Amino acid sequence: MTTPGGSDSFVPGAAAGTTRAPLSLTAAWVASATGGTIVSGDPDRVLAGVSIDTRTLKPGALYIGVRGERFDGAQFASAAIAAGAAGVMVPAAFARTESRDAVVIAVDDATVALQALGRAVRRSSGATVVAITGSAGKTTTKEITAEFLAERYQVMRNRGNFNNHIGLPLSLIELTARPDIAVVELGMNHAGEIRTLVDVAEPDVRVWINVGEAHLGHFASLDAIADAKAEILEGASSSTLLVANADDARIADRTTGFAGRIVTFGIDAAADVRATGVVDRAVEGTRARVTTRGGSIELTTPLVGRANLANVLAAAAVATELGVPLDAIAKRAAALRPAAHRGEVLRLRDDVTLIDDSYNANPTATRRALDVLGGASGASRRIAVLGEMLELGERSTALHEEVGRAAAAARVDVLVTVGAGPAAALAEAAIASGIARERVRHFSTSEEAADAAASLVKAGDLVLVKGSRGVRTDRIVDRLKAERG
Repeated sequence: MTTPGGSDSFVPGAAAGTTRAPLSLTAAWVASATGGTIVSGDPDRVLAGVSIDTRTLKPGALYIGVRGERFDGAQFASAAIAAGAAGVMVPAAFARTESRDAVVIAVDDATVALQALGRAVRRSSGATVVAITGSAGKTTTKEITAEFLAERYQVMRNRGNFNNHIGLPLSLIELTARPDIAVVELGMNHAGEIRTLVDVAEPDVRVWINVGEAHLGHFASLDAIADAKAEILEGASSSTLLVANADDARIADRTTGFAGRIVTFGIDAAADVRATGVVDRAVEGTRARVTTRGGSIELTTPLVGRANLANVLAAAAVATELGVPLDAIAKRAAALRPAAHRGEVLRLRDDVTLIDDSYNANPTATRRALDVLGGASGASRRIAVLGEMLELGERSTALHEEVGRAAAAARVDVLVTVGAGPAAALAEAAIASGIARERVRHFSTSEEAADAAASLVKAGDLVLVKGSRGVRTDRIVDRLKAERG
């Protein structure tokens, strides 16, 4: 666990870069941690990691048969052993002896047991846990934070977006390697989910980056989303550190009674870590003077847009609190690269520039991406390919119309929309706001849009592609890369 380093500092419990012996997961230890019972096998058997998927299971691992919406993992216990699992953890009803050698651990609920195991490893590892939540930019902030902290510490980060009630404990189990710090993200689309994840991760540092319309279809309002995100504040002690966005009023309103210490970041509002003199360099990134309690420095990042600058500030706030020098942060910020499909700037043939932001979308993030497009200069044309934004509920059409108006305000020359009725409403709102109808095209699928985009894009164009994962706008990116890569 971490300990406070005085009122104005916060340091991991282990010395930076200290090499510690890995944790060994024996069957007996796992059973004790999860409240399970060893039905068969050697209690001293060492289990080489954990898996919930027989297709990717590594020999010697423990297979945990979690139950999903469309499957019951316990039914694959025999297949797991055949694939080389050293043991299986399944509900008692499935806990028969599968072989003479394999360990079989019976539990009441495999998912709850997985979470308990993740928590137990997290506690035993001695690692400092940094947990990040927000409506947009969690993965980017996680990656930046891990990059900054790697200047001084051994850092583990959860893979991809392993940020739910199954992915998070799987990530925490990797703390058997005993790094200094783990940086994880906490996702949700229903109330109560962040609470569960906080209970599993027991984060020492909590980072709340923003509140937006993502998953609005599951909530009555943005305030309801903020209330659900505010679960990241629960279970804190006086030694817990919260890094919070000073520019988001909904966050500020909900953090006043936080039990621990708060460090803020922001651009517009006064904050402990603040960017001033911001220069938007469009597809070249952003430059600003970043001021902290320990000093200030000129910082440049190739990540595009002010939203990404805010993500950098959040990560810088964490890193400075954990003792990473500000000049080292600035150096690493200058070398950052976005994760795949999360704002990648691709230079294609014939001087075509593609902003690939196709991983996911919500109204706030899409408007910010359009701001980047509108701020760019030197391109022959600005082309926006916008996929439908999903899980927005009864306000979906209105929110898409807002984005359509934002596209017109960004001086988009050609607009392509993809998806069902809300995406068509986006197109109509853009036309009503001033984009000529002949410059707007709507398609039901990304496959159709990909064909059109391949013929629409000309030399010198700047193209933004953004949409929810379910719409698969990444296929449009793939087509453009194939045509002009």
